[in-house]
Amino acid sequence: MTTCESPILDQTPPPRAIETSTILVVDDSRVSRRLVGGVLEKEPGLRVTYACDATEALAAIAESRPAAVVTDLEMPGMSGLDLVRAIRADYPGLPVILMTGGGSEETAVEALRAGAASYVTKQTLAQSLVGTVEQILGAARCDRRQQRLLGSLTHVECRLALENEPALVPPLVEYLQGHVAQLGVCGPSDRVRVGVALEEALLNGLYHGNLELSSDLRQDGSGAFERLAAVRRFQPAYAARRLHVSVKVTAAEAVFVIRDEGPGFDVSKVPDPTDPANLEMASGRGLLLIRAFMDEVWHNPAGNEITMVKRPDPAG
Repeated sequence: MTTCESPILDQTPPPRAIETSTILVVDDSRVSRRLVGGVLEKEPGLRVTYACDATEALAAIAESRPAAVVTDLEMPGMSGLDLVRAIRADYPGLPVILMTGGGSEETAVEALRAGAASYVTKQTLAQSLVGTVEQILGAARCDRRQQRLLGSLTHVECRLALENEPALVPPLVEYLQGHVAQLGVCGPSDRVRVGVALEEALLNGLYHGNLELSSDLRQDGSGAFERLAAVRRFQPAYAARRLHVSVKVTAAEAVFVIRDEGPGFDVSKVPDPTDPANLEMASGRGLLLIRAFMDEVWHNPAGNEITMVKRPDPAG
C-alpha cells in the first residue's frame, strides 16, 4: 500500500522575509567601529556599514541613505554634535543615536537638544545598543506609515485606559505620531523624537509606576527586570491597575498627560536628568530623553502623572 502526504499539509506558506535595515556606524577608532558593528550584526534584520569620520559619513548618506546612524560623540574634525546638526539640516527624517563616554556629558545633552534621537553610553553598549536601535527604527517605521493617513485632521482629543501590556505601546505611539505630524506640530526632524519621548513616558508609567519595578534590575543585563515584569502583570496587586492617557492635539500644540495607578514618587528627590553629571544614570535616561524632546514637562505632586507639551519648531 502506498501512502502520501496530504496536499493540504504541503501548502505551508514560506517564512516571512525579515526586513533589513542598514545602520551606519561612525567612529574614528577602527576597533570601536568593529565592536559596535559586531553587536549590531548579531541581530537578524540589521546590516551595518561604516564611516571613519563625520565627513565620510555624510558622503555615505548622500550615496545610500541608511535607516539610522550610530555615531561616536568625540571625533577629530567634525564632532558627533556637528554631524547631528548636519543630518538634521539635510536629512531631517534620519535618526541619529549617540555613543557617549566619560567627559562628553555636556556635549551629549547639547546634541540631544540639537536633534539626536537617542543615546547609549559606551559602558553599556552590549546591553543597551540593540534595544535602542530597535526602538528608533520602530518609531521611524510608524512615522512613515502614518504620514499616508489622517490628512484632513484639524483637532484631536482622546482618552485611553491601557492594561499593563507593553505590546499596546507601539501602536498607540504610532497613532499619536500620526496626529502630531498631520496637524503640523512636528516637522520631519522631530517626529521620531516625539515618538521616542512618548514611548519612554508610557513604559515608565507601566513598568515603574503600575508594576513598581526598579531600573536597578536592568543594570546587569540578566533579564531580571523582564522576568519580574512578566510575573507582576498577572498578580492581583498590579494587574487591575491601568495607565491613563489623555491627549489634545491642535495645530498650535500637542499636550500629552500620562497617569499611572502606582504609589508615585517624590519628584523633588529625582536628580535633574538634564544635568550632564547625571547622563549615565540608568534611572534617569527616559526622563532625559523626554525633557530633551518635549518643550515643557512636569509631574503632579504625587509623582504618578506626567504632562508633556510639544509645539511646532519654527525651524522645521
